Amino acid sequence: MIVDVIATANEVDILAPISNYFSGKAPTTIEIFFAMTESFILNIIIAWLYRKTYRGTSYSQDYVHTLIIIGTVTTALILVVSGNQAIAFGMFAAFSLIRFRRNLGQARDLAFVFLAMSTGMVVGARHYEMAIIIVIAVSCAIYFLSTKDAFAPKRASHALRLRVTNDINYETAFTQILHDYTMDSEILSIESIQAGMMTEIRYGLVLKDKVILADFMEKMQIANGNNRIVLTSREHSLE
Repeated sequence: MIVDVIATANEVDILAPISNYFSGKAPTTIEIFFAMTESFILNIIIAWLYRKTYRGTSYSQDYVHTLIIIGTVTTALILVVSGNQAIAFGMFAAFSLIRFRRNLGQARDLAFVFLAMSTGMVVGARHYEMAIIIVIAVSCAIYFLSTKDAFAPKRASHALRLRVTNDINYETAFTQILHDYTMDSEILSIESIQAGMMTEIRYGLVLKDKVILADFMEKMQIANGNNRIVLTSREHSLE
């Protein structure tokens, strides 16, 4: 009975879709469906990991959906160009004309795009087990770094932007306040604005422990003549 089952399996060749990679054959319909399904599932895991480890304030559902779509579509493209240099060259020429205009909120967003595309490429190259291993290994590493808050700065750093009139000597006006409230500070840029009537200064700051931001902002507000002041985390843009 068992021998008959094995013989039947050999005749049908159940593992043909998977073994086609090693034989260099074009992917069958079953293998295409299998590859797309695996790529979709793996990119769902990547998207879930991104959402789970995201720490910013500008989370985008659209970006997460894009991760899944990019990874899955990449698999389809690699399957199509596999073994066909003419199609590969044509697609390369077509995609070289595409420009992505979206600005990524964090540097790690680019890493997740690369991870999704890499996963799609590996699956499209029909390295199915390798793709699973890579996603599991990289996901574990990312989750570990995120939960352990690895390589975090010892103290939060901030960026300070303020405007002063020309009658205020910005080189000395804030020296004492910065000494009292910060561990380290540096001038990042100085810009003349409003037709030269005011000066905008940008500082990089590392605040001392247990600093009350309201007190710090009040001191700076008085020192700069009640003009505009903006204090943000260094992870966010001041534009």
